[in-house]
Amino acid sequence: MAGGRPVETLTLSDEERSYLERQVRRLRVSRSLSERCRIILRCADGLTGKAVAADLGLHEHTVGKWRRRFLKDRIDGLLDEPRAGRPRRIEDDQVAAVIERTLYTTPADATHWSIRSMGEEMGLSHTTIRRIWTAFGLQPHRVECFKLSSDPLFVDKVRDIVGLYLAPPDRAMVLCVDEKSQIQALDREQPVLPMMPGIPERQTHSYIRHGTTSLFAALDIASGFVIGKCYKRHRAKEFLDFLKQIDARVSDGLDIHIVMDNYATHKTPMIKAWLARRPHYHVHFTPTSASWINQVERWFAELTRKKIQRGVHTSIKDLEADIQAFIAKHNQNPKPYKWTKSADEILASVKRFCLRTNQTLCGEL
Repeated sequence: MAGGRPVETLTLSDEERSYLERQVRRLRVSRSLSERCRIILRCADGLTGKAVAADLGLHEHTVGKWRRRFLKDRIDGLLDEPRAGRPRRIEDDQVAAVIERTLYTTPADATHWSIRSMGEEMGLSHTTIRRIWTAFGLQPHRVECFKLSSDPLFVDKVRDIVGLYLAPPDRAMVLCVDEKSQIQALDREQPVLPMMPGIPERQTHSYIRHGTTSLFAALDIASGFVIGKCYKRHRAKEFLDFLKQIDARVSDGLDIHIVMDNYATHKTPMIKAWLARRPHYHVHFTPTSASWINQVERWFAELTRKKIQRGVHTSIKDLEADIQAFIAKHNQNPKPYKWTKSADEILASVKRFCLRTNQTLCGEL
């Protein structure tokens, strides 16, 4: 017969199991508490202390300690015992008042609380406010922007365009088309000072405008090759001319799938008539407020970061020459952008965001 002390059965109530599982899933929970909750959940599933220790990479005595404490004090037994040191000076009611004031009010002279304004309001030091906010994950100084598409055909359009990216049709070219309008030719009021050891490049914050140009671009998703041309304006007339530029440069016998947004210039009778005379052209409109799904936007961001943002241009001609030089350099060794997410993954991500947003609004109400 096996020796050793008999092990008391560990059984969880539905409420206890739900609490322990929530602590394991939470992102803002101490690692020690999460680890203890995992120990109890595995013990409740009938695993031995040795098996739980091997599974979680712990010592068997550690598993036994928290098992005994849970059997004695249940959930409270998983919390840290009071430690020696100066007793707390901030009561729970004060902490709750700080959290409530932070979440549901704003100061009279600002849009959000700072640690010092909240400290003055509550009669506490700013370091105490910082510790409370850190403990509860509160960051009043931060704000995140979001925009959800209200397109009734959002799901269908996402599946259509992502399907083109992940599985392009045979004997077809997929082009992401868009315009980057109102690119400014900016010159600095004083010469730019070059970088030196220990000193970054310096330029005046003020600038001189020399006009604007608009860039029409088409990105081939298979090769990364870009067709681009600058125009003074971005009307349907210029867009039609750009479509003709594309038509002159693509191979015969290929179907052309164009991904573009819902800008009015793309839907004029003149554009529709030109496309109707060319049945091998197929247009796929992106959902409204979803420019992120158009891959040429990623190339525009690269153009802005590498050439326009810190560029100095004394004329529109100078700016357009710089843009064309960037396109030519890019096309010497083009590389396609790798689209990794499926339509189902994108839609699931949007769904999760909507649910979190809805829960936040319901909590405020």
